[in-house]
This record gives sequence, structure tokens and C-alpha cells, in this order.
Amino acid sequence: MIRNLLTLIVVGLGLINLAAPILAHHSEAAEFDSNSPVKVSGTLTKVEWQNPHIWFYVDVKDDAGKVTTWGFSSGPPGSLMRRGINKSALKIGEIVNVEGNRARDGSNNANSRRVTFADGTNVFIAPEAAR
Repeated sequence: MIRNLLTLIVVGLGLINLAAPILAHHSEAAEFDSNSPVKVSGTLTKVEWQNPHIWFYVDVKDDAGKVTTWGFSSGPPGSLMRRGINKSALKIGEIVNVEGNRARDGSNNANSRRVTFADGTNVFIAPEAAR
């Protein structure tokens, strides 16, 4: 009985170790192009505060009034909270200016380096943006 339990535990731990590479973090450079900076201004419409990275969405109007939604990837929630940035920092309906690097696939997605609110307050999403 104990031997069967130990075998089950060892097999279970082995399966967990096999799954670890699936959870490995990807390179930001693989998804976003540092040679394609973007700057957009618009209305914050949605925030997904969850691991592995938060995502937030901004509706941007062009001169003709056409709205395009941009999605921005940011840091992990835990990392942001340790730097004093919490869920309430990004409020739906606020006007924001976002700087980042466009997705390599050409979609309207980007990573976020800096978010500036209409009052001029900056929220530095990426640590290197604070430099």
C-alpha cells in the first residue's frame, strides 16, 4: 500500500516536471519588434489582470472618426504590484497615451513601455521605461 502510494507520488512529480517547459516564459523579442515603436492615444476599454501578463485595450479614433482597438501586453500582475502598480491604476474610460513596440505579426497589438494619463501622470509598465 505505501509502496503504491510512493510510486504514485513519484510518477505524479515526474509528470509535473515534464509539463514545466510548457510554462516556460517566452522571449519578448520573439513577439514584439523593438524596431517598430508605436505611440497611440485613446480610451482605455478593457483590462485583463491575469498571469502570465496583463493585457489592456485602447480604442483609438483616427481623423475620420474610425475606431481601431489596440491591445497592449504588460508585465505579470505580481511584478507590477511589487512596483506599486495595481488593478486600480488602469481605469476603464480614461484617456491614455501608450508607447510600446508593435507585434511582429503586424496586428494592432504591442507591448507597453509607458502609459501616460491625460493629466500627465506616467505609469511605467516596463522597468526599463523608468530609466
